[in-house]
Amino acid sequence: MKIIPKLVGSALLATAMAGAGMAQADSVKIGFVTTLTTPAGVIGADIQDAVNLALEHIDNKMGSLDVELIMEDDGFKPDIGKQKTDKLVKQDDVDFVVGYIWSHVLLASMKSALDAGKFLISANAGPSKIAGELCHENFFSTSWQNDQTPMAMGEYLSQQGVKSLYIMAPNYAAGKDMVAGVEKTFKGNVVGKDFTKWGADAQLDFSAELAKAKASGAEGIFIFYPGKAGGAFIKQYQQAGLQGVMPLYTVFTVDAIALPKLQAGGLEGVLGSKMTQFWSPDLDIAANKKFVDGFLAKYDRYPSFYAAQAYDSIMLIKSAVEAVDGNLGDMDGLRAAMKAADYDSVRGKYTYGNNHMPIQNFYLREVVKDDQGRWTTKIVSTVLENHQDPYAAECAL
Repeated sequence: MKIIPKLVGSALLATAMAGAGMAQADSVKIGFVTTLTTPAGVIGADIQDAVNLALEHIDNKMGSLDVELIMEDDGFKPDIGKQKTDKLVKQDDVDFVVGYIWSHVLLASMKSALDAGKFLISANAGPSKIAGELCHENFFSTSWQNDQTPMAMGEYLSQQGVKSLYIMAPNYAAGKDMVAGVEKTFKGNVVGKDFTKWGADAQLDFSAELAKAKASGAEGIFIFYPGKAGGAFIKQYQQAGLQGVMPLYTVFTVDAIALPKLQAGGLEGVLGSKMTQFWSPDLDIAANKKFVDGFLAKYDRYPSFYAAQAYDSIMLIKSAVEAVDGNLGDMDGLRAAMKAADYDSVRGKYTYGNNHMPIQNFYLREVVKDDQGRWTTKIVSTVLENHQDPYAAECAL
């Protein structure tokens, strides 16, 4: 009589264990937050195309699991970005929250994702606070910390013997980080600095600032203006007669999104201009060739660095899911696998610092024409090797 209750108890225990999460998930749910509307939506569209290409390249599978993608539009606003993040973690119960073009949107959204116990992967924004005091074990980046790319530019300018610089950037978290970055490594004098209005109603008329730059007598002008603002600035820079007088140095401004428009507008002053970046479409790496060739074939245009980072974010997740054989409840295993960065990145092999920001190379790139006459970029030299951001020391991980 006593044996029967024992068997029943064992069966109930097995059922309870299965209900507690022992069973493998049917799919990997990825929530992707980007900007698909407003003039900045052109960046989000490039990112969305790269994510779709990545999923196509992996047959929409991560190991034995299907991938369920939920794409959300932040409208270029921090409050909307937070609302969309809340939806993804509470309503959709995604496994990974990915994306975030803008630093102020990421900063507004990160607590929602991390407090919910989700992995948060930035495919672009890299504000200094998240790299430092706000670092978190479940946050990873497939891009860079904001200061790093302009630090490479400041290093290059110093190597070239540039003695004075005028600086312009939008007035928000990333703009301030970009300026801080170039000032960390530029050994000359900053003779003028302007932070301009940003957001959905960003300033697009730079005539007053360009007049100030011209009057400053600076040997060069450094800018950070992503998206539509970058094209507007370059057009006005050329109209102001500064081409050939005050060389233009940029980060995150002259890219594969802007170049076709600049070419169509005949703004040849951008040819030969220099920028720094962790990646370039001409990197001689098998994974990068597959990505770039696939993007060109599918969309008939070069991918931007935004696209490269988004593509990598999918591949990073895939490597982690497969490392734990699809057991999405194994948070420690997933975290360790992502920290290892053991996947074929379009940038080549890189490592993660203690703050989960990439330690990687940064290159000097030049705008050129390819063999079909399309404007693109090529690598000129390596400026920084295996570079770690300056905020890692402030991270307690």
